[in-house]
Formats: sequence, structure tokens, C-alpha cells
Amino acid sequence: MKKIGVVIPACNEQDDIENCLHAIAQAKLNVSKYHHVDDLPEIQVLVVLDCCTDQTLDKVKNLEIDYLECDYACVGKSRHLGIQALIAQECDWLCCTDADSMVSTHWFNTMLLTPLADMICGIVELNAWQHLSAYTRQSYEQHYQDKMHHRHIHGANLSFSAKTYQSLGGFKAMPCHEDVDLVQRAEQQGLNIIWSNKVRVQTSSRLSSRVEQGFAHFLQKLEQQALQNETLNLARKII
Repeated sequence: MKKIGVVIPACNEQDDIENCLHAIAQAKLNVSKYHHVDDLPEIQVLVVLDCCTDQTLDKVKNLEIDYLECDYACVGKSRHLGIQALIAQECDWLCCTDADSMVSTHWFNTMLLTPLADMICGIVELNAWQHLSAYTRQSYEQHYQDKMHHRHIHGANLSFSAKTYQSLGGFKAMPCHEDVDLVQRAEQQGLNIIWSNKVRVQTSSRLSSRVEQGFAHFLQKLEQQALQNETLNLARKII
């Protein structure tokens, strides 16, 4: 990895974008503590503002982060736009995260220390539980594999070589699950995918999002099931 690129698609993320970018900045600083100066990769961060109408742009500008603007209303297209721009800047390793997420301080270090791979699928941790039901937390933790060789795919924590991305034809213009589609194509081609729980990102546990059928939708479904279970139990007590 000689030059690392990070792409962050954002649609009206004024409440979270600063925390996202501060976390990446901290992870960048942390790289120098674990690698010789001669081996330090350049790290380029790019925010892709897709149909933003709030103060996200102003906050990105204030932090002096590079950005592109588009009106796709499609996370697959906006991610692809950012990746293509970074490849044009000669980035040979590309990282994806989300504007409502915060990468760990060792995010880049862990990638640099990971055995040579075509792609790395990391894991996510929720940033808060207090607004979620006990059922949701239990169901989530039973489902989620926080271990090496897990099988989770998150656009908030996905990275790959530029060569891999180009060989796969990039993210498709999908409003959701563009990350899953890309990884599945990588699997079909027999590429070397590392499924690591050492590459970690903290992501929002919000129940609404600009992306339909995304992670927030998954949590929302668990909450709906919790409410249905509670209603059913109450009905049984009455009967």
C-alpha cells in the first residue's frame, strides 16, 4: 500500500460528518507510531456529497477535506464516483466507510499489518444501545459474528486494492447493497478476501437513514419484532 484512499458518501449528514472525519484523522496520526517514516503510505480522504441540502458541505470545508458533489441519490453511484477519483490520483488501496461511522484508531494500522489481500471485510460496533429494546440487542448479538472469518459485509468497513476494484467493474449503480454485490462478485472470481474482526468501525444505531434497506432498516425490523412480541405477550396475559 503506497497510497491509501478513503471514500465517504454523505447525504445530509451534518450531525455526524465531523465525528467521522475526526476519527479518520486520528487513525492517520496513529499510523506514524507503528511504521517507519520511509514506509508511511500517503492517505487521501474524499467525501462525496450526494444531494446534500444541509450543512454537511460547510463542515467538510471547515475541516479542509477534499470533496465532490453529485445529485445521484444513489450510494452505489456516489461510492463509485469517489473511488474512481482516488484511483485517478494513483491510490492503490481504497477504503470505504460511512458518514455516520467512526473508524477505530488502529484502522489503517490493522490493514497495513494484514497479510496481502485483494479485499478486507471488517466489522462494525453499534455506538449506542440505550434507545433499543433488550430484544433487539439480544437478537443482534446472537446474529452478529464478532470474530475472524466472520461473513458480514459493511460499506462502512470495506477495503480493496485498486486492481481488484477495476477487475470487478466497480460498484454498481444500486441504491442499497452495492457493498454486498461487490463482495459477492469478488467471491465468484476467487479473490483473496480477508474477513477480519481486527479492522473495526463504530457505526450509528439510528433507526432511520437516507438509504432504504440499509443497516438502520435492519435495526428497525428488530425493533418492530420486539414490539410485536411485547403486544403478543400482553394479549396472552389478558386472555
